[in-house]
Amino acid sequence: MKDEQIIALYWDRDEHAIRETNIKYGAYCFSVAHRILNSREDSEECVSDTWLRAWNAMPPKRPDRLRLFLARITRNLSFDRYRLLTADKRGRGEIAVVLDELAECLPAPTDVAAELEAAELEHCINRFLHSLTSRESDIFLRRYFFAESVSQIAVRYTLQPSNVLVILSRTRQKLKAHLQKEGFW
Repeated sequence: MKDEQIIALYWDRDEHAIRETNIKYGAYCFSVAHRILNSREDSEECVSDTWLRAWNAMPPKRPDRLRLFLARITRNLSFDRYRLLTADKRGRGEIAVVLDELAECLPAPTDVAAELEAAELEHCINRFLHSLTSRESDIFLRRYFFAESVSQIAVRYTLQPSNVLVILSRTRQKLKAHLQKEGFW
């Protein structure tokens, strides 16, 4: 079933929307969650929560790209679950490393207006990603959106892990400079 048809089912409040979404994107959303959580049960629960969150979001939202819309929901739910599961065990796993790497170039929220700033920050980061080469953008997203390990990215692009680390470091530096220029830092 095409994405437009699935979205129409959500807008019509037809329960078949969830079944069709699971058929088309269940495995994809599971892989997003599993990269973050590395637990089958927790990943399956996040995917189920994704369908509920999508059901509650449509309407009023009508996503342009359903796959990315669902990936974002799954990713956010997975990070929330990861933080909950590792609240007393910081530093364990790939996610802690990913978040630490990004912390050096992202400003910390300092006031109540942080949520409004977060939306503008998201647009700013999207503009930044579109300014990168396709490979740089893909490597950055694989690391920081999909939480792939450096070694997985290296294999995918036939690079040495040290090359991936250099690309990520330079891209983070570019991001920091971009955010400073835009007034976020």
